[in-house]
Amino acid sequence: MINGKRIAVVMPAYNAEKTLEKTVRELSDLVDIKILVDDSSKDQTALLSRQLGLQTFVHDANYGYGRNQQTCYREALAAGADIVVMVHADYQYTPLLVPAMAGMIASGVYDMVLASRILGNGALKGGMPLYKYISNRLLTAFQNLFLGVKLSEYHTGFRAFSRELLETLPLLENSDDFVFDNQMIAQAVMFGFNIGEISCPTKYFEEASSINFKRSVQYGLGVLGTTFSFVAHKLGLVRAARFERSGKKVVPVYHVQAARSV
Repeated sequence: MINGKRIAVVMPAYNAEKTLEKTVRELSDLVDIKILVDDSSKDQTALLSRQLGLQTFVHDANYGYGRNQQTCYREALAAGADIVVMVHADYQYTPLLVPAMAGMIASGVYDMVLASRILGNGALKGGMPLYKYISNRLLTAFQNLFLGVKLSEYHTGFRAFSRELLETLPLLENSDDFVFDNQMIAQAVMFGFNIGEISCPTKYFEEASSINFKRSVQYGLGVLGTTFSFVAHKLGLVRAARFERSGKKVVPVYHVQAARSV
C-alpha cells in the first residue's frame, strides 16, 4: 500500500513455469494483491502460481494476450485495487520497479505509467533484436506525431494504471491479441489521462516470451490501424466504439464466464 492506496500486481501468463518463481520473488511487500491469469498453458504455470500464493485464474481456452489482460483487470478491480501494475511472468522486466511505478500513480500526477526500455538505452543492451528496436523507434515516432503526445515508446508490456483509468477505458472493445497494449495507450490519450514513463532495463533470453517476425509484422500493422482509427475518430470521420465513453468496459463482474478460479 502506498499513500493509503491498495496495490495489485497482475500477471498475464502462458507457459511461464520456468520464470514465474523468479518474477514473484522480486515483488515488493508493498504489493497487497497478487493475481495471475493463466491463458490455458500447457505446462504447470497454474499449479506453481497457486503454490506461490497467488490468486490464480485459468482460462478454459487460449484466448490471447489481450483477453488475458481483460480478466486480470477485472479481477484486480473486484479485489479492491486502487493501483494495478501489470508484470509479465516471463521475467523480461524487473519487478523491482513496481513500487516506483505504483508511487507515480499514487502521487495523483499520473493515471498510467509505462516502463520504457528505450529511456537509458536499455533495449539493445538487454538483447532486443535490432529489427524490433528499429521498428519500435519508427512506430513510436509515427504515433507521437498523430496522437499528439511525446512518449519514448508505446510497446512495453510493463505498465501501471489507476483504478479510475481501468474503469473508464472501453477495454472490452480492444483486440484479444498483442495490439491490445497499443490500443490501450491510444484510448488513454483520447480520454485525456496523464501518462508518465520510467526507465526500465529488459532481458531477452530463451525462456522469455517474444513474438516472432511474422507476429511482429502483424502487430506493426495493428499499430498503424489503431493510429488511423484514432485520427479518424477524433476528426469525426469514422466513429469507433473503442474511443467512445459508451464502449464496453471491464467491470468487477463477469460479462462472460471466461475464467475459473483454481
